[in-house]
Amino acid sequence: MSAKQAAKKQPVLEVSGLVKRFGEHTVLSDVGFEVRAGRAAVLVGPNGSGKTTVLRCVTGADPADEGEVSIGGEPYDDRSPSIRSAMAVVMDDIDFFPDLTVVEHLDLYARAHRVPNADALVDDVLREVGLFAQAAQLPGSLSSGQRRRLALAGAFVRPRRLLILDEPEQRLDEEGLEWLITRLQREKREGLAILFASHSPRLVEALADDVIALGGAS
Repeated sequence: MSAKQAAKKQPVLEVSGLVKRFGEHTVLSDVGFEVRAGRAAVLVGPNGSGKTTVLRCVTGADPADEGEVSIGGEPYDDRSPSIRSAMAVVMDDIDFFPDLTVVEHLDLYARAHRVPNADALVDDVLREVGLFAQAAQLPGSLSSGQRRRLALAGAFVRPRRLLILDEPEQRLDEEGLEWLITRLQREKREGLAILFASHSPRLVEALADDVIALGGAS
């Protein structure tokens, strides 16, 4: 088997034996799953079941107490350029630079990752997410739904093999939700792996290949 063939068989994301405690309270216990290229896995469960905690542990935002996370067969290390370039992450606690406009945010993301034809890509993504008319505005002047679209746009203007999203449907209207489904289906067709947490039955039904139930959810 060639190295290229082996890479195709290797899951993009592997999580095994994940444990996370806060004081004496164990939030995650022996959580394990994998996500392969072109597939989407969804974390479901009631509030407080640990969905966001899983995502924060996977992305290195919070250290796990036990367990292993690997990206493309490489143990997670946020100092690794290959790891950093593999993941695009949209969490609910994203901060924007208050003095950068919408287009300046996306241009910064694209150029920081040395994306070819950054100007054209940023324009295309702005049109797709419905923020082209707001390109010169500051994030603080946007509605909550527009800020969510800007956060998602930031993931679409950078390289990625793995897309990690925490309840991406939040603050999107029905039209926005349908756009998001179409966009994420396209990401899967293009071979990306997606891990997301969601409370939206519509999003789960349309996208999920694998369901990871936490906290007794079915």
